[in-house]
Amino acid sequence: MSRTAPTTVRPPVGAPAPHGGGATLLVLLGTLTAIGPLSLDMYLPAFPAMTRDLNADQAHIQLSLTTCLIGLALGQLLTGPLSDRWGRRRPVLVGVTAYALLALVCAAAPSAPALAASRFVQGLAGGMGVVVARAVVRDLYSGRAAAKYFSRLTLVFGVAPVAAPSVGSLVLRFGSWRAVFLALAVIGLLLAVAVARHLPETLPAERRSTGGLTVTARTMRSLAADRVYLGYALTQGFAFAGLFAYISGSSFVFQDVFGVSGTTFSLIFGLNALALVAMGQANARLLDRSGPRRLLVATLLVNAVAAAGVLTGALAGSLTLVAVTLFVFVGSLGMVMPNSTALALDRHARHAGTAAALMGGVQSVVGALAAPLVGLGGEGSAAPMAAVLTGAAALSLTAVLTLARPRR
Repeated sequence: MSRTAPTTVRPPVGAPAPHGGGATLLVLLGTLTAIGPLSLDMYLPAFPAMTRDLNADQAHIQLSLTTCLIGLALGQLLTGPLSDRWGRRRPVLVGVTAYALLALVCAAAPSAPALAASRFVQGLAGGMGVVVARAVVRDLYSGRAAAKYFSRLTLVFGVAPVAAPSVGSLVLRFGSWRAVFLALAVIGLLLAVAVARHLPETLPAERRSTGGLTVTARTMRSLAADRVYLGYALTQGFAFAGLFAYISGSSFVFQDVFGVSGTTFSLIFGLNALALVAMGQANARLLDRSGPRRLLVATLLVNAVAAAGVLTGALAGSLTLVAVTLFVFVGSLGMVMPNSTALALDRHARHAGTAAALMGGVQSVVGALAAPLVGLGGEGSAAPMAAVLTGAAALSLTAVLTLARPRR
């Protein structure tokens, strides 16, 4: 494929992507989607060293986590409409290149406020890759085929939140916390090269939006007014909030509340991630027998029951019940995420970038609220995390049964 004049890919609905497709495209899109978890989780083990080196308290260092998450949300909201107008390759190539350069800026940050500001802009650039990856899938696939492809992306995306802290810890053995951001810069640079070489242009010129801000605003309003689309977006957003609450609170719950060792906690966390990935692959097979909505509703019912089990175990002080029901809860999300994404984007093929942007923005904002809610419950109990999980599961199920109810 020529880099100066990339071939536009227009396969029939549900067909595999041609040139540049297959495993290469799957890994590339999965890695682009995983930019968020990599950005948020990879430097978590470096927090103590960062507080000492930057002469800041933990709250100021954690602020860089919040600013990055906000940047990821805004990056998606800004880039989605641009990708509908300019095509998919150009925005994602600019985004991942800027992400790599801004990782170097973060590595050189002289203070906690400077780091927080740099992380905001880095998140903005990273969000460009996340939203375009989803739009590319919608360009190439629809319906069950899209849900299957999003399921396969969990092979990469599901591993990222677990692997990122371990990779960060490994980097810290050979360098300071600044080396973690140098590693992110290398990842960004490799991604930019991979995008330039292997990402096909999936949005032909005749299908691109030609309007300016007025048209973008009109499209956003039509998306927000689409009850079913908004229902699926909120379904995924609340599900992501449950996942984020688990990621932010599980270490404290298992190690501080139940007294589990760090090694045992890593094993539990890894098994839960394996469950998420495995259920994502099972979802791809189950879609041959059932539609994505039916699978989504059934899985959300299981998700809600599992969340209630976590809450019951937390109140009863039962480590076994909490661990087992969390395994089911996290695993079920491997089916919730791909089906809800496919069902939402399937409604707006002509504006897939904008639809993916609004969906990603909702997911990031709702997810960002989950972690502070877990912390507000205080220490010494697993109940705060369990309560947030249960609330998120209930809201996700409610959204799919009410707002996302198909029109008759």
